[in-house]
Amino acid sequence: VLLAESGGGLSHAGGSLRLSCAVSGFTFSDYSMGWFRQAPGKEREFVAGIGWNFDLYYVDSVKGRFTISRDNAKNTVYLQMNSLKPDDTAVYYCNGAPIDQPQALGIIPISYWGQGTQVTVSS
Repeated sequence: VLLAESGGGLSHAGGSLRLSCAVSGFTFSDYSMGWFRQAPGKEREFVAGIGWNFDLYYVDSVKGRFTISRDNAKNTVYLQMNSLKPDDTAVYYCNGAPIDQPQALGIIPISYWGQGTQVTVSS
């Protein structure tokens, strides 16, 4: 399994970034995919998910600001982040599982992670 996150960087508050995650090693179209983040000194948290059936899920803190999408032809999942806040500063990771409900990605155990991509939002 390979999870290659990219697209992070530095943004001012109110700015936008688009993250990408290229996936290989499993049948991408059969998997619900999600984005997670880990801020310094905090546990990793689930941010957004998209089902194999394109069902969507967002945690309250990013609703209306972040949009998750997927391109099954490219085995890639994206996270468009708008109206960024300093609290969004974290390392962002993608991951997935062969489950129906994307929100369940926040509670199932996941043991393998990619290197992540750093997002830093200044005030």
